[in-house]
Amino acid sequence: MEQQTPTGSGKKTSIRYTIFSYFTISALAVIVLIGVTLYAQMSQQLKAAVREENQAVLGQINRSVDSYLRTIMKLSDSLYYGVIKNADLDKETVNSQITLLYDNNKDSIANIALLSKDGELLEAVPAARLKTGIDVTKEQWFGNTLNRTDNLHFTTPHVQYIFDNNENQYRWVITLTRAVEITHGTSTEQGILLLDIRYSSLQQILDNITLGNQGYLYMISSSGDLIYHPRMQMIETGQMSENTAMAADYRDGSFRERYEGEWREVSVKSVGYTGWKLLSVTPEKGLPLNNLKIQLFGVFVIGAFLLVLVLTNNFISSRITTPIQKLEKSVNAIEAGDLDTEVYQGGSYEIRHLGRSIGEMAKRIKTLMEDIVAEHESKRKSEFNILQSQINPHFLYNTLDIIVWMIENEQKQDAVRIVTALARFFRISLSKGKSIITVRDELEHVRNYLMIQQTRFKNKFVYTIDAEDDVMELVSLKLMLQPLVENAIYHGMEFMDGDGEICVKVYREDTELWFRISDNGLGMTEEQTRSLLDEQNHISSKRGSGIGVKNVNERIRLYFGESYGLAIWSEPDEGTVITIHLPALAYSETTQKERI
Repeated sequence: MEQQTPTGSGKKTSIRYTIFSYFTISALAVIVLIGVTLYAQMSQQLKAAVREENQAVLGQINRSVDSYLRTIMKLSDSLYYGVIKNADLDKETVNSQITLLYDNNKDSIANIALLSKDGELLEAVPAARLKTGIDVTKEQWFGNTLNRTDNLHFTTPHVQYIFDNNENQYRWVITLTRAVEITHGTSTEQGILLLDIRYSSLQQILDNITLGNQGYLYMISSSGDLIYHPRMQMIETGQMSENTAMAADYRDGSFRERYEGEWREVSVKSVGYTGWKLLSVTPEKGLPLNNLKIQLFGVFVIGAFLLVLVLTNNFISSRITTPIQKLEKSVNAIEAGDLDTEVYQGGSYEIRHLGRSIGEMAKRIKTLMEDIVAEHESKRKSEFNILQSQINPHFLYNTLDIIVWMIENEQKQDAVRIVTALARFFRISLSKGKSIITVRDELEHVRNYLMIQQTRFKNKFVYTIDAEDDVMELVSLKLMLQPLVENAIYHGMEFMDGDGEICVKVYREDTELWFRISDNGLGMTEEQTRSLLDEQNHISSKRGSGIGVKNVNERIRLYFGESYGLAIWSEPDEGTVITIHLPALAYSETTQKERI
């Protein structure tokens, strides 16, 4: 393999090294792409497996919770249909029967109570009475139960606060209520059967569940309130949080969610009769692939491929590079300026064709270079003439005469105003040699010119300059407006008795910029209008700046393209309107490059 040879400040890379590098990079890119694809596929398969596993675990837990709740609901049915519904509370008490059922289920049940629709405690086991000051009719579960008599109602976990059990310890319970009919002699009324389910019995079922890959299980109500969480105490104390608000809207199935900056897999299963939802959460960072096997497989594939690649590249590069290197010598000779050198034509068909093309190109380049040199000289001459004619000495002399006359007549303020305008006129005319200036500067230039000429012609005309704020920082060609205004003065206003008007208006339409110069002067015939743009040998005005209308049009087209330039409308005794069309380009984003 050839070594890189320094040439000046850079390095020249051999074709053989380039081919070898490109082949290697392309092959490695393919390997990386395949590796990423395989990794993504394996990740998806692993996620699908974890999702299925979580769904299976959720199904099993759901059955356990459902079975547990069915036992509680069967106890509720037994209390209602087997005890309360068949008893006349005016004649008998049901305390002993309720106590019997409580004793058989006291591992799961903390309290059983029967309440009237007025909140009176009719029966309670093992509690004896309501706590002092408690009005159960104001509790939310009380109203919900009486309003929806056909449903069973479950509350979220809470500390038992209704009954006075003469115990100092706090008991966490989930309250189940249902509407029942209570018989009093020959009449019936609605009441509420209440069961306080021991939260610990439900917690015991869920605490025994473990999920792999750092996963965990939690349960919420239909409104998003937590019923169970393995880190319940940390959530209650604010040390961590859970995405319950979003989980409340999930339906049964699997979801991918982002919470607290981490992606995780969530599976959801609804618990029948309650509206509760069981959710399993597995962080994606807890889904490791078998990295060792992947690394060994990747190293083996890359090593084998690189070995084949080195052998293949060595053979291919030697067949391709020799003819190309010979062709390169011919190109180097052309690059050095020897356009008459004989170009090598050998090797494969493509290289032979390239050699013939380079030889023909060298001949065409030689011809074009001769044409470009001639054209360049012509442009340089034209540019020199334009710069020389930007300020006609007669205009300067006439302006200075005005200033001298004003000073002699002690019109010092007017003289200062004209000198200031003349200085600004020169500053913008020069513009540090730049051909491109802002619309603001171009309008300032023509405003100074008009001020001087208005004074010189003793107010034979008035002028207005109207431009919108959004065009001020757009691109304009320097000395574009002044020659057109000059024509309006010398050819339109000079022989008028007065009341001359010159209007300059600048506006933007989408991506186009328009300048409109109008006057109410003598106007021109169609032939005169056409001659302004078609004349072959323009003769500059000896009294003006010396820049013709045709010159302005050619400069615009040379810089911005053939689709831009001037349009002239004029009628004798009606006046003249000249429209300039430019692209609406921001000056700050335009490369200050002279093209004229």
